[in-house]
Amino acid sequence: MKKKFYGSIALASTAALLLAGCAGGGDNSGGSSNGITVGTTEVVTSLDPAGSYDNGSFAIATNVYPFLLNNPVGEATVEPDIAETAEFTGPTEYTVTLKKDLTFANGHDLTASDVVHTFERMLNIDDANGPQSLLEGMESVKATDDLTVVFTLKAEHDQTFPQILSSPVAPILDEEVFPADKLLDDAAVIEAKPFAGQYTLERFDKGNLAVFKANDAYKGIWGAPKTEQINVRYFANESNLSQAIETKAVDVAFRSLSATDVAKFEKTDGLNVVHGPGGEIRYIVFNFDTMPYGAATAEADANKALAVRQAVADLIDREKIAHEVFKDTYTPLYGHVPAGLEGAAEPLKSLYGDGNGGADAAKAASRLEAAGVETPVTLDLQYVAERYGAAATEEYAQIKAMLEADGLFNVNLQTTEWGVYSKEYSSGAYPAFQLGWFPDYSDADNYLTPFFLEGGFLKNHYNNEAVNTLLREQVATDDAAKRASLIEEVQNLTANDLPTVPLLQGAQVAVAVDGISGVTLDPSFKFRFGTLAR
Repeated sequence: MKKKFYGSIALASTAALLLAGCAGGGDNSGGSSNGITVGTTEVVTSLDPAGSYDNGSFAIATNVYPFLLNNPVGEATVEPDIAETAEFTGPTEYTVTLKKDLTFANGHDLTASDVVHTFERMLNIDDANGPQSLLEGMESVKATDDLTVVFTLKAEHDQTFPQILSSPVAPILDEEVFPADKLLDDAAVIEAKPFAGQYTLERFDKGNLAVFKANDAYKGIWGAPKTEQINVRYFANESNLSQAIETKAVDVAFRSLSATDVAKFEKTDGLNVVHGPGGEIRYIVFNFDTMPYGAATAEADANKALAVRQAVADLIDREKIAHEVFKDTYTPLYGHVPAGLEGAAEPLKSLYGDGNGGADAAKAASRLEAAGVETPVTLDLQYVAERYGAAATEEYAQIKAMLEADGLFNVNLQTTEWGVYSKEYSSGAYPAFQLGWFPDYSDADNYLTPFFLEGGFLKNHYNNEAVNTLLREQVATDDAAKRASLIEEVQNLTANDLPTVPLLQGAQVAVAVDGISGVTLDPSFKFRFGTLAR
């Protein structure tokens, strides 16, 4: 199971939002008049990448640490960053050659030895809050000279591995600073300046302020930062962040504001609103054992159970939920891979409802009748507002109303606190339940293999051999077009089986005032300080 599923990176409850005010980075923001101040409600677990697996920590890491590969601005695919080249040199061998004369901000040389140290310490420390589970496909790593690193992989031609080298498990660390067997505390990280990304982190007051300065020595794919200084202010909640925007205490707000606040700021004169694809998804999971007509129930019938799942898909109006509940900070999701990624498709849009994304009760009724299902179908549906935001209560109230409107379902809607919920769903306690996901890296596989390969982390007793075969084939297919086709085939199968019913995709939202530019919303889901400019 992917450890990150229980971390905040996977379970962000609101869409990413960037909103520019006009703070000017003055004394109130802790910055200079030439800087830009960013406000956020994210929490930073640790400045040591081996001890953090959350959005807040990665937002820092992606700007201050170097990566072997990274996403060009506006792209979901990866290219060499501090690497000169990166390629498969054998079926299970991935070789990276570093650029020459790389250094950390403290003056230490950055060599292949630092790369090996980075990945070996990640596995050796094996911290409970770390992202080391992403390295499950790596057999070993070694340096053959000062510039060359060879990764040995468990699967041939593993197409996800290049993306993993741009993920939270892959910031390259200074071996002269980070110990091999334990985490480095935040104060020691700041003092040692082991940075080689676009920025260095000059000051870090946890929960309050982080100050970044442009790093002239950066030689990566993103180029020179457009702004010399970035100040990040941390707020306790959405309300405080919203107030900071209104009082112009920040220039940019990044994750998270409520849908109500987004709607309010969209109507504010002088703000330019930009929407882009987001990586978060929200969905319903069916337990194939305990759902109506599930394999472990007294009335077990696979055909009837399938009809129930498909009827649910017929009755849900995603557009209505996205607009009325989330004020369009989410968009409808009609496939198991969100828009913006290679291979993303929308098979549910034509398969269910009115064939164009809307609901169709007549089709649902016909489907249930053809399978011999007596109506109303009693469905126990669990959700957890504590984890997925206050709007989840309204979201699932709408879903209940949609399913019950024509008398086809009788929905018992229930909620549980997250600590209990996370244990009970995987033990089969819930016939149908809410979950959410935020990706580790920008690849369609991250929305498929963890979910569906031999049952996946969902523990919902879904296991389709045709899906398993296609998932194994696509990850080892180096022809991009063929791989995208295989990923679409997987989605066609899962759209028919419906182990999960995709609901919504988090839409990134940017709002900028005159004078602030470079607020980028791209499918890599990373927030780059270096693109911001005044």
